[in-house]
Order: sequence, then structure tokens, then C-alpha cells
Amino acid sequence: MTTETRLRDQICLLAKSMFDRGLTGGSTGNISARTDDGGLLVSPTGTSFGRLDPARLSRFDATGRLVEGDPPTKEMPLHTAFYDTRSTAGAVVHLHSCHSVALSLMPDVDADDFLPPLTPYGIMKLGRVKLLPFFLPGDPAMGAAVRGLAGKRSAVMLANHGPVVAGKDIEAACNAIEELEDTARLAMMTRGMSPRALTPDQVARVVDTFDVEWDA
Repeated sequence: MTTETRLRDQICLLAKSMFDRGLTGGSTGNISARTDDGGLLVSPTGTSFGRLDPARLSRFDATGRLVEGDPPTKEMPLHTAFYDTRSTAGAVVHLHSCHSVALSLMPDVDADDFLPPLTPYGIMKLGRVKLLPFFLPGDPAMGAAVRGLAGKRSAVMLANHGPVVAGKDIEAACNAIEELEDTARLAMMTRGMSPRALTPDQVARVVDTFDVEWDA
């Protein structure tokens, strides 16, 4: 089995796992990963995470030209913005996960630090998450907004839409976006209950101990 064949299978396996657990439904969400030759494998437009076909993934070469597979997701500007601005990005995942979207609807969330510091794991896997404004689905302005962050964030939350996370590889990106949804779920579950979040000192210790990329 070639490296690319394994990557195709891994993309479809992880996507189905997220679909089966209700992290994105219907034909929502998109996923991509770097290939060894600098190209990309991308979920096609209009496809379901629960039924991706490894052989039909959109295949781009290192110049960004579609060379094989079905037409890609209309959210390609989001994906390429992360790859172009973050040299460490090996995969990008975008979901329509329920609790993170719900949290984005709340009027008092911090746009520069979307997730409250409830556990160390959201900090360790995501750093600070930027809440971006609402854009129409497929609007290239979403990619421009990510580029405007100049590579300083590995994760953003699209208001009223869903999270987008870049990771060093496909497994890291999927683990991180699941942590984002879990933290958002905790935030919604404890909303109005005055939960004990991590203190600024505890957050600083997590950042320092685990060498977290922490954009001030």
C-alpha cells in the first residue's frame, strides 16, 4: 500500500468517525491533507463525511491544479489560506459541529479568544481560537479573513457556521477540532452557572509547560 493510498483511507476513516458521532451531518464539512509531493487530497463538493470514497477524493498537484478525482469543496479558499500562511499545516478540517456553532451565537463571547479556558486540553491542542464574522458559505472572503491572521492561529470559528482547524497531519487536525467541540459543549452546558475556569496563572503554566503557540 502506497503512502498516498494510506492517506486516502485515513481521511475517509476519520471523516466517517466524526460523521457517525454527529460532529457534522448530511453533506456538511470538508477535509484536506498534504501529500508527500506537496499536493493536496480534498473532500469533493456535496459529499457526506459518512460516505467518502478514497478513489474519488479531489487530488491537487503541488501547483494547485486539480489533476484527479471529483470537483473539490467550495470552501477551498479556507483550506488554501491555512496552507499558505502556516508552514506547519499538513491537514485542515472544517465541521458544522453543533455546540461550537451554538457558542458562536452567544452575544458575549470574546472574538479574540473564543473558547473559555475550562480545561488544559483545548489550550494545548488549539491555542487561542479566533471568532470570525458570518460569511456566506463558499465566500472567498473567508479565506481572506484567515490570511489576515498571518498564520498566528491554527483554529478559527466561523460565526453561525462552524470551526476550521489546521494541524500538522490529518490525525492531529481531527483531534484538535474534536477538542474544540468538546470545550464548546462544556461552555454551553455550564453557561450561566459561574463555572471555575482556569486562572490566568494556570493558563500561563499550561502554555509554558506544553510549548503552546499562544498568540497574544
